[in-house]
Amino acid sequence: MNTDFNNKERQDNIVVGLDIGTTKIACFVGRRAESSKISILGYAKEPSAGVERGIVKNILEASKTIARVVDAAAERSNYEIEEVYVGIAGQHIRSLTHQGAVMIPANKEYIEQDDIDRLMNEQSNIALGPGEEIIHIFPQTWFVDEEELAGEISPIGVRGKQLKANFHIVTCNTMNLMNIRKSVQLAGLRIVGVVLEPIASALAVLDEDDKQAGVALVDIGGGTTDIAIFQDGIIRHTSVLPLAGNVITNDIRENCRIQKSQAESLKMRFGSCLPEQVSENDIISIPSFHQQPSREINMRHLASIIKQRTNMIMEQVNYEIQKSGISQHLNSGIVLTGGGAQLRHLKEYTEFLTTIYTRIGYPNVHLEKDTDAEINDTMYATGIGLVIYGIELLEEEERRQRELKAQMPEPEPEPEPQAEPEPANNDIWGNLPPMGGTSDQPSVEKPGNTWDDDDDDDDDEETKRPKRIKRKEKSVKSSKNGWFSSVEKYINKLFTDTNSDISNEGDKNYDID
Repeated sequence: MNTDFNNKERQDNIVVGLDIGTTKIACFVGRRAESSKISILGYAKEPSAGVERGIVKNILEASKTIARVVDAAAERSNYEIEEVYVGIAGQHIRSLTHQGAVMIPANKEYIEQDDIDRLMNEQSNIALGPGEEIIHIFPQTWFVDEEELAGEISPIGVRGKQLKANFHIVTCNTMNLMNIRKSVQLAGLRIVGVVLEPIASALAVLDEDDKQAGVALVDIGGGTTDIAIFQDGIIRHTSVLPLAGNVITNDIRENCRIQKSQAESLKMRFGSCLPEQVSENDIISIPSFHQQPSREINMRHLASIIKQRTNMIMEQVNYEIQKSGISQHLNSGIVLTGGGAQLRHLKEYTEFLTTIYTRIGYPNVHLEKDTDAEINDTMYATGIGLVIYGIELLEEEERRQRELKAQMPEPEPEPEPQAEPEPANNDIWGNLPPMGGTSDQPSVEKPGNTWDDDDDDDDDEETKRPKRIKRKEKSVKSSKNGWFSSVEKYINKLFTDTNSDISNEGDKNYDID
């Protein structure tokens, strides 16, 4: 990024959503406020470049636009943007259902989070078509030992030997995903998550009550119409249609023979999909362009053009809703959002075609009350939803870390240091009974050289001779009695206590000279 952020501090738990759409590229910076609502710190948008029907075609053009938009959002939010959550859509998006199962280890009393993680990870290895890549894995129904759990019951804490689930898996074309990643990378950013756009839009315009009751979200953008259907709080069906607002604009341009910008302006300002609701006497004057003369267009005729293409789009939407199998259980009806939802009378026409209650969804459901009114526009549903997605992902990771920390056993206290034992006294002579005791406890003198210094015997120095004091023969012979017996017992005890090996090789006589 080229913006100077020397005076800007990094802040935790701030998330950036990047919506790379067909008609616009928008960036939103937000975080969770103290009110538990979402606070948008800054945002920016520019007309899209290098993108066609939700697919990045020209990587260089897209990356340049992304860089400008992100720089503007960073400047407004006073936040250094380095990583983003990116939306993905397009005709290449495909969804499928799959069932998987894992066995629970015998040493576990009940199912734990790591068992669910193991089952989810195994779904990443299922066989896909060439050039496909998984972007979402949504569990729909849980089974423990072949018994289905009710929608509100989590398998964590349930006792069982086998965990099974039905999954809704969303895939995309690998090459198209690589183009998105490369364009974001060239803009100096890192992608931390890729999110299917209707999933993000649903987070912005729906609440949990809608998802529990059953609802079909229809996000009509410029290049694609994205559908996400929920029931019991679970994603049940997703689809991306390659028809949206741009085809309506092109139809107006071709039929009225005007410029694309003029056709877009006509659609947004005067367009309607119900001709009977428009007066046939109302005329729109189109100013001259270059050398072309000015034109007049009847508003009912304009509505007729719009209705034909709108009917085609909404019939395909209705087909996808019927295909989900829960069209009769959509108690919260259909919610229209995206830039195309601003078309006049679209709500009424959708109700007429599908016979299902319909309303317009604005992305202010989870925003703070003092949020800029300009943001409360259906065209920003995906960008704001990407921010909410990232925030909820961070909060879920923090919750799991707290649970893991709480499950960890407390460290055992370190044992108190023990006093070192006193060294054994190896001086066997120093512990012998003193000499001169009774017959039961005789005494002895420590052996060594003693000198007879009796000067009365001989005063001449040369005649003085050392005299060895010899033990009486009787003391040696009485080794099994009296004093020597006590010494022998003492020595045997001493050598036993110090774990010294003494081998007795026959009888030995101990002579102490």
